[in-house]
Amino acid sequence: MKLLTDPSNIDRQQWQELVDHSPVASIFQTPEMYDFYTSLNLYEVAIVAVDDNGLKGLALCVTQSNGKGIKRNLTSRAIINGGPLLSDDISEEALAALLNTTINILKQRSIYIETRNLNDYSRWRNTFEKCGFDYVPHYNFHIDTTDPNLVDKRMDKSRRRRIRRATENGVVISNDISQLPDFYNILSNLYRTKIHKPLPPYSMFEQLTKEPFARYFFVQSPDGKTIGGQVILMLEHRVAYAWYCCGMDKEYHDLYPSIMANYAAIRYAADNDYERYDMMGGGTPGEDYGVRDFKAQFGGNMVEQGRYLYTCRPLIYWMGKTAMTIINRLHK
Repeated sequence: MKLLTDPSNIDRQQWQELVDHSPVASIFQTPEMYDFYTSLNLYEVAIVAVDDNGLKGLALCVTQSNGKGIKRNLTSRAIINGGPLLSDDISEEALAALLNTTINILKQRSIYIETRNLNDYSRWRNTFEKCGFDYVPHYNFHIDTTDPNLVDKRMDKSRRRRIRRATENGVVISNDISQLPDFYNILSNLYRTKIHKPLPPYSMFEQLTKEPFARYFFVQSPDGKTIGGQVILMLEHRVAYAWYCCGMDKEYHDLYPSIMANYAAIRYAADNDYERYDMMGGGTPGEDYGVRDFKAQFGGNMVEQGRYLYTCRPLIYWMGKTAMTIINRLHK
């Protein structure tokens, strides 16, 4: 068994074959996503792979932080988006080696390490927990897009009614990238006033326009003003992922821009032979979450595939979590 931590030592063809055959593949663990992350110069990117008579597992990790200096040290976290890429027949020993090596590399630079699962990792839960990860419940919504004729029928009646009304009122969906600055301004305002979390810089969204695995849907009012939009990432003909979405819903309440942005992306997945549309999160069980209610009306299945969390610095993690709870309560 070999552990590989230098990306140049990982065979790209084997990596792609693992993506093609893994039961837990996602766009976030692909060679293309690695190239995208490294092109940005925004994050620390680390890769750990395990070769056990062939490539059996890989974790593409992105370390993020807010600000510089002390603030950077207090907010640094390592995220394995989508969860690690694993072969169907990976052994417990190989998975444990992958996870332990990942921990050893990241624990000095991160407060915590988190896998944000977009597939079912339940059969490996015991190994994750043996390696020190805690399971954290988390909801998501999957929309079956295998039959385009059923996508609209599965939606809530009120959702279908609003889509129809917006269409009758003259909403236009565009893929014209010249609208990206307006989209980013709307998104920035949303993050500043409601979400209260850092938003990646405009340069990241601009770089996405060059990537074949990304697609933008801009919502326009009848007079041609950009009033919302959605960017999706795509694991070709398997899953389309909702990444960033926004809409000027108060200002254009009769055009339902956020609804139309999501609907345009869902229809694209259904009409282009994707198996599933992944809505990328539905909050924590037992907690009120308006976004969950919004997503539920698109007719998807709510799944609970959770996250695995390894706490590298428990005290700082607890302080940060407490501070975020207070901030969120103040902004309600």
